Amino acid sequence: MHDAQVIDGLELKFNALVGDLDERGRRRWAATEAMALGYGGITAVSLATGLSDRTIRNGIEELQSDTPLPSGRQRRNGGGRKPLESSQHDLIDAVDRLVEPTERGDPQSPLRWTCKSLSNLQRELVSQGYRVGRTKISNILRSLGYSLQGNRKTREGTDHPDRNAQFEHIARRVRACQRGGRPAVSVDTKKKETLGKKANVGKEYRPKGVPLEVDTHDFPDKELGKAIPYGVYDIKSNEAWVSVGISRDTGEFAVEAIRRWWRRMGKKRYKKPKRLLITADSGGSNGHRNRLWKYELQRLADQTGMIIEVCHYPPGTSKWNKIEHRLFCHITRNWRGVPLESYQIVVSLVGSTRTAEGLEVHCRVDENDYPKGRKISDAEMANIKIKRNAFHGDWNYEIKPR
Repeated sequence: MHDAQVIDGLELKFNALVGDLDERGRRRWAATEAMALGYGGITAVSLATGLSDRTIRNGIEELQSDTPLPSGRQRRNGGGRKPLESSQHDLIDAVDRLVEPTERGDPQSPLRWTCKSLSNLQRELVSQGYRVGRTKISNILRSLGYSLQGNRKTREGTDHPDRNAQFEHIARRVRACQRGGRPAVSVDTKKKETLGKKANVGKEYRPKGVPLEVDTHDFPDKELGKAIPYGVYDIKSNEAWVSVGISRDTGEFAVEAIRRWWRRMGKKRYKKPKRLLITADSGGSNGHRNRLWKYELQRLADQTGMIIEVCHYPPGTSKWNKIEHRLFCHITRNWRGVPLESYQIVVSLVGSTRTAEGLEVHCRVDENDYPKGRKISDAEMANIKIKRNAFHGDWNYEIKPR
């Protein structure tokens, strides 16, 4: 048995070299030292380095073998710890059954209706008697072709049989207005935004290590309220008006936004046009079944003297509305990572939205209160001077001044 001085010397040498040695190098160095010490060398090297005596013996066998280990390999074929699948033969199938979202999954499994995180998968597998860690589960999932996936908005619902025909009709009407020098606008309500120190999706540059602190929850603040942006996008001139409402998104609010666009922007650009074309979604405050929307458009037609022509996009196709990808997406990009703490901040961020194509946006707060549930009677509807198009009169119609 070697004394403490020999062991201390071995420990000193090992600590000096260990950073430069891989698994094979450590094993072979320990073997040469043990062989040099002779009897008791394996025990002494094991005490000095912390390597197991089995590892040192393997190193000695490698050095004395007639078939040396191929260059670049740490162990011989079949060496190292055996994979868990070799001792738990149905482990891979068990993981697949838990993750597979079709009928192959056990409908009684608690993971059927919970988040399939690595922790939850591990907990369920352990409860079934398997010994497995999260890293191994992750490797199995990759080998089975799984990866972390988000949701993708691609489903539009059942296509209306006249969907494409309506798209073509809208395109023709817009081109006709542009050729005649008449205004054609795309309108819609952007997503309502809760005001306050709320987290906003996205990032912006700030001093390193000094993130902007926001509330841990997104509960509405009754005092601050919500911002309701309603946009009116001039398709030809690539400019827009946005009214930021403070009460409710109603048909009256929508038409008031169009009225403000006309008074502040449209009237200056278009000299006494006889018609105004509005393209809009089929639902919401500007929906084709919304009586208040049509009633207020009649008032706008009376005030301006213009025939107001409306073309609605078919249900489930709102993303094709030009205002979505020519205005709203740029507004969202412009205020990413910025808490919308007040109406003034919302107006400033919307109004400063610009693009390389020359988009110009004007924005103001609409402080009017628009009551919810306002009803338009049959008599009032009968007084609306509306002419429905022969092609889908519910989607395409004109409202003439009285």
